[in-house]
Amino acid sequence: MNFAELHNQHQPLLIANVWDAASAVAAQRAGYQALGTSSAAIAATLGYEDGQGMSFNELFYVVTRIRAVSNLPLSVDMEAGYGDSAEEITANLKRLAQIGVSGVNLEDSRVVNGVRQLDDASDFSRNLRAVCNVLRSENYNLFLNIRTDTYLLGHESALQETLLRGQSYKAAGADGLFVPCLTSEKDISLIAEATGLPLNVMCMPDLPSFGRLKLAGVSRISMGNFVHSAIQSTLTDVMHTIRSSQTFEGLFGDENNR
Repeated sequence: MNFAELHNQHQPLLIANVWDAASAVAAQRAGYQALGTSSAAIAATLGYEDGQGMSFNELFYVVTRIRAVSNLPLSVDMEAGYGDSAEEITANLKRLAQIGVSGVNLEDSRVVNGVRQLDDASDFSRNLRAVCNVLRSENYNLFLNIRTDTYLLGHESALQETLLRGQSYKAAGADGLFVPCLTSEKDISLIAEATGLPLNVMCMPDLPSFGRLKLAGVSRISMGNFVHSAIQSTLTDVMHTIRSSQTFEGLFGDENNR
C-alpha cells in the first residue's frame, strides 16, 4: 500500500510526527504506518523559532538522517515551501522526492515580522498549480497535503473560508487538505464532503476520538509538535530533579530494587 492509499483505509491514518532519527526509530518500533516531520519540533531542536527560521538545507539534512534509519513513508512539513517563488519551492520538493520522501505539507500562511498571516488564496492557488504542473509533468510522485490556517488563525468566517480555499486548492492539484485546530465534528463533516479531499486534522485538547473523526470524514490525524513538547517537558523535569536531589538514582527506575 503506497502513501496515498494509506489515506483510504478503514481507520484514519495516524501520522507519527518526528523531529530526528531517534524519534523516527521509536515511531517505527511502535508500529506506525507512516511518519511526518514537525517543523516546529525540528526548529526547536536546532534552536530556531518556527516559521522558516531555519534554512532548507538544515531541514534537508535532518530529513536525510530520518530516511537513513526508517523505511516508513515520510511526509515532510515544508511550511511555506522555503522559497519565494513556485520555481524555488518546486526545486526543494524535487530534492526531497529524490531521496525517497513520499509527501509534503505546504501551508497557506507565513510569518512576517513575527506575525503569522494568511496568504491571498488566489496567489497561493496559482503558485500551487505551477508547482503541481511541474512535478507531475516530470513524474515526481509526491502527496501534496495542503494546510490552510483559517482555524489556527481564528478567521472570522473560518468554515466558509476553509471551504473556498479547499475547493480552490483541489482544483490547483492538492492531494489532501490539512486544517490544524479544526475540532468541530459538524465543520469536519462539511469540509470533508464539500472538498472531496482526504482531510487531515491535528492533535488538540478537545479533538474528538479517532472513531468519531472517522465517522465525520477524517482520513489523516497528525500530532503536530505536541509529542515533542511533552518530551521536552519531561526532560526539563529530569534535569531539575537531578540538580535538586543531587543524585542520579531517579534515572534508573526500579533497577536498584532488583
